Amino acid sequence: MRERLRNKPENELEKRSRTLDRVISVLTILFAGFMVLLIIYLFFIQVVDLKKYRAKARSQRVGRIFSMRGDIYDRNGIKLATDKVYSDVYAHPADYDHTPEELAKMLAPILKMPKNQLLQKLKKPGPVITLKKDIDRNTTKEIAKLHLREISLGKKNTREYPQGTLAAHVLGYYNFDADIANGIEYTAKDKLEHIINTVKFQKTRDGKIIYDFTTDPVATTMNPKGENVTLTIDAAIQHICEKEIEKKVNETRADGGSVIVMNPKNGEILAYAVYPTFDPNNYKKATPAQLKNWTLTDVFPPGSTFKTITVASAMELGKINEHSKVMDTGKMTIGKWEIKNHDYHIHPYPGMISLEYLFEHSSNIGSINVAKMMSPMEFYGVLKKFGYGSKTGIDLPGESSGLLPYWAHWDQGIHATMAYGYGTSVTAMQMISAVQAIANNGIRVTPHIIKYSQEEYDNKIHYTQVIKPETAQALTRLLVASIENSKSEVKMDKYLIAEKTGTSRKPNKNGPGYSHYLYTSSIGYLPASDPQVLIYVIVDSPKEGAIWGSTVAAPVFKEVATQVARIMNLKPDKTPTQTKEKQ
Repeated sequence: MRERLRNKPENELEKRSRTLDRVISVLTILFAGFMVLLIIYLFFIQVVDLKKYRAKARSQRVGRIFSMRGDIYDRNGIKLATDKVYSDVYAHPADYDHTPEELAKMLAPILKMPKNQLLQKLKKPGPVITLKKDIDRNTTKEIAKLHLREISLGKKNTREYPQGTLAAHVLGYYNFDADIANGIEYTAKDKLEHIINTVKFQKTRDGKIIYDFTTDPVATTMNPKGENVTLTIDAAIQHICEKEIEKKVNETRADGGSVIVMNPKNGEILAYAVYPTFDPNNYKKATPAQLKNWTLTDVFPPGSTFKTITVASAMELGKINEHSKVMDTGKMTIGKWEIKNHDYHIHPYPGMISLEYLFEHSSNIGSINVAKMMSPMEFYGVLKKFGYGSKTGIDLPGESSGLLPYWAHWDQGIHATMAYGYGTSVTAMQMISAVQAIANNGIRVTPHIIKYSQEEYDNKIHYTQVIKPETAQALTRLLVASIENSKSEVKMDKYLIAEKTGTSRKPNKNGPGYSHYLYTSSIGYLPASDPQVLIYVIVDSPKEGAIWGSTVAAPVFKEVATQVARIMNLKPDKTPTQTKEKQ
C-alpha cells in the first residue's frame, strides 16, 4: 500500500512529461509547417510574382529619369530649338517646421505673390500643396537657399524655339506632357532623347528623393541631356525665303506659298519656307492650316514645270536629241477636249519648233507631240525613275506618295496631259527632287534636312542614276538658252540660269474637275555650268494681278537666287560677252 502511494507522484510526473513532450512536438510541427509556408510565400513574392509586387512598390513612389532633349542647330551653329528647365513649388504640411504665416512671409517676396494669397494656400489641407508652377532658375535658387524641409521643388522641361517662327515646319514642335511631336522633333526623337549616362533615382509621392546605396547625391542635381542635331538649313537663306514668300502671298492675296532651296549635288535642303506658318513656342494657338506642311502632304498638278521631265524622258529614250524639232499646231483635239497653247492668240500655228522654243514659249502642243513619241510604258518607266508616284524619303513626317496612274490605265487623254503636267499629281518635294537629278548630271539623291554622320549618310541617303549625264547636260543647255534668248524675269547679270515656270489649275476640293484658282511656280538652278543651288517657288491660288508662273513665282525666284548667290559667294559663270549681248 505504502509502495503504491510512493509511485503515484512519479506516474503523474511521467504523464505530465509525456504530455508536455507531445505539446512541444505539435508546436514544433506547426512551427516547421509555418516556416515551410512562409518560405513558399516568400518564394512566390520574390521569384514567381515579382512583377506584381514591384509594380505595387512603384505605385507608392515616383520613378524619375530627369533628362533634357538635345538642341537643334542650323548648319552654321545657330540654335533653333532647346530645352528650358522650370520648377514647380510644393509645400508638405506634415513636415512643417514653421508656421504658415512664417512660410508666407519668407516665400511671398521670392515667388512674387501676395502674402495673403500664399498664406491661404499654405493653410489648405492635404499631403501636398502646389504653391506656384513654372518658376525660373533664379527663383529656384533663392528658394533652395532657405533650406526649408517642408518646401520641395519639382523640375520639368519645356521646349523653346529661340528664333520664333523661323523654319517652323521643319522643326515642328514638342509637348513634354503629352509626348507629342512633329517635324524634326519627331523624326530625330531617338537621337534628341538618347542619353549615354542617365541619372536614375526615385521619389516619394510628396517629392522627396529616396536614397539607397546606388544613389549618387551629386548626380540627382544634374540634368542629363540628349544628343544635339544639326540641320542642313542655313538660317540666313531660310529667313530670306520666308520673307519673300510671305510678301508675295500677301501681295497677291494667295492661300499659301513655299520656297525650297536645295544643294543639287548632295540633296541637302538649305531652306524650306512654308506659308502660312506658326510659332512653335505657341503651336497650340495655331490653326490646322498653319500647322500643316502642305508641300509634303498635298498633291497638285505641276503644270509646265513638268515639261522639263517630259523632254528629258524622250531624250533619255533616244526619241529626240538636243537639236530635234517637233510640230506645234497651236491647238489639237483629243476626244472631246480641245487643248491650246497659252499664247495661241499670238502664235496660232508655230509649225516646226525647236526644243528651246518649246521651253521659252511653254508649248503644250509641242510637249504633247514629244510625249507621243514614247509609249505609255516607256514614259511611265522614266517617270518612276524620277521618283513620281513614290515618297522621296525626306527626313520629315507626313510625306505623300503623289499620284501617278499605272501606264496600263493610260488613255489618250492621260498620255497627252501627262506631257504638260496634268496627268499626274505631285508634292512640291517630289518636283524639286526630280529636277535635282537633272541639275546633278542625272543622279537623284535622297533629299534630306539633317546633317548625318558618314555612317548614317551611307545608310539613309541613296543615289539613283535617272538619266545619262549627257541627257542632263543637254537639257540644261536648252533651259539656259530659253532664258537667255527671252525676256524672262529670272535672268541674272552674273549667272546662267536653267529655269522653267509653270501655271496649273487647282483641283476642286470636294469632287472631280478643276476650280478657277491656279498654282503658279518656278523651278531652276544656278550657276547652270556647275549647279550649286536649286530653287523651287510655288504660290497657291494668287488672286491679284496677272496670275502666271512668270509673273507671280518667277520674281520670288529671282530675288531668292540673287540673295543666295551673295550669301554663298557663288562663282559667276556668265562671261562679259554674254552680259553685253543681253544688253
